[in-house]
Amino acid sequence: MGEAAHRRRRALVLALITILVVLPALAIAFDEPFYIRLATRIVILALAAASLDLILGFGGMVSFGHAAFVGVGAYVVGILFAGAAQTGFGAPASNPALVVWPLAALVSAVAALAIGAICLRTAGIGFIMITLAFAQMLFYLFTSLRTYGGGDGLALWHRSTLPGPLDLDDNLTFYYVCLALLLACLYAGSRLLESRFGRVLRGCRDNERRMRALGFPTFRYKLAAFAIAGGVAGLAGALLADATLFVGPTYLHWSRSGELIVMVVLGGMGTLFGPVLGAAALLLLEEFLSEWTEHWQILLGPILLGVVLFARQGLYGLLIGAPGGRLAMLRRRRIRPADPGLRR
Repeated sequence: MGEAAHRRRRALVLALITILVVLPALAIAFDEPFYIRLATRIVILALAAASLDLILGFGGMVSFGHAAFVGVGAYVVGILFAGAAQTGFGAPASNPALVVWPLAALVSAVAALAIGAICLRTAGIGFIMITLAFAQMLFYLFTSLRTYGGGDGLALWHRSTLPGPLDLDDNLTFYYVCLALLLACLYAGSRLLESRFGRVLRGCRDNERRMRALGFPTFRYKLAAFAIAGGVAGLAGALLADATLFVGPTYLHWSRSGELIVMVVLGGMGTLFGPVLGAAALLLLEEFLSEWTEHWQILLGPILLGVVLFARQGLYGLLIGAPGGRLAMLRRRRIRPADPGLRR
């Protein structure tokens, strides 16, 4: 059973990667360039959702302010762009991606390190509320920055640039660069979770008190995971800024964090590739359901509720045949033998 499940997981991952690779070609073949931009948005938000899954699904840290790090990464791109434009160096070559994107990830990781050092001293609902509070503080901070557009945001003239023949202003090239970064981060995440660090992180999720009793500095492990997740989210924010050519405080709003949580839950918490499915499902449902009605959230709600109740690992678990949540529990109850101790 374990070997069969492993084969199904591998087949699902290969199928998902294949779809993401050939999707632009299909969009061009059917003369639908809009779907390239939609697929780019899916890939970028999948990266942000996967970073949240590192702390939510594998670390058990329910952060309701994760979008703050996405917004910080986006604003790094916007602020550097505005600074280059104001000093007269606003040419495309003045915004190199090999400098801007790592810097966005670094600044977001440092912000996550500082915020996590405070938030991780709490647990449960306290942790949720403090992460939300920090996200809202950053939201209002960037709203007050009139130099960079304030609440209206900041428009960019062009995307960041890469050396060589790669032109990121071309939507197809930009999509494949984003896809390459997503796959690289997912591979690095899989290696990280298979290491001692990943096992300790999962142990903290299951029983942190026992891990401390075994001598592991759980606070350091959780803080490191929080900073790594913030850095990856910052990279996603930088890509999002380049994709939309816009930076605004709405990227940091708490509702954005809620959307990321929905993506993780819908795709499957603690599955690494589940958030990719969740991001694709949510954005595609939003796109197609909104064509029928502007109240598309009413239709999305029952779908999400059904996934939560009957699929323990979300869409990922359904596709690989993993045991479901409430449905599997009811089935186990029907076949469970009677307790001899309760017999007369």
